[in-house]
Amino acid sequence: MSIRIGVLALQGDVREHLAALAECGVEAIPVRRESELDSVDGLVLPGGESTTMSRLLGVFDLYDPLVKRLRDGLPAYGSCAGMIMLASKILDTRPDARHLDALNVTVRRNAFGRQVESFETDLAFTGITDRPGADPVRAVFIRAPWVEETGPGVQVLARVEEGPAAGRVVAVRQGNVLATSFHPEVTGDVRVHKFFVDMVATA
Repeated sequence: MSIRIGVLALQGDVREHLAALAECGVEAIPVRRESELDSVDGLVLPGGESTTMSRLLGVFDLYDPLVKRLRDGLPAYGSCAGMIMLASKILDTRPDARHLDALNVTVRRNAFGRQVESFETDLAFTGITDRPGADPVRAVFIRAPWVEETGPGVQVLARVEEGPAAGRVVAVRQGNVLATSFHPEVTGDVRVHKFFVDMVATA
């Protein structure tokens, strides 16, 4: 079966996500129009700036079609700002910012920004690093959110293991929806993308 995964191409690390998905052996396309959204089996929402992304979804007439597809079960993966967009509740956001309400979590925008603007750390990631001989996932955080609360049906996949943010949840999954606080597309390690591709393949 041929799998086509889109990357929401309104802002953020679009090219890097497309390259990582292609390395996983699937067709990867940028999504800017409803017709492109309709053609994909899964969607990546990249990092960027979440309030700008929510505004651009409206400008490109993608907000309502995307909400509908997510409610119909479209597999989706959000990194950094993408996590914020998928969340059901957002702390420290602008009152006019819209979100997609596809993931039963509360996230805090720029949560790490109060301590450090960006940093890297190694993570244990359920479904990736619990395989025999697997290396930790190297996570790059750039003015990243974290998950403050998880609701029913949400599986925690990774937490920060050390430092001032130790214990904070930074990767979650609920059904067909995956989200990370960090940017796997910038490290050259495609295992998080492969994890999502496998979710799409079995959806």
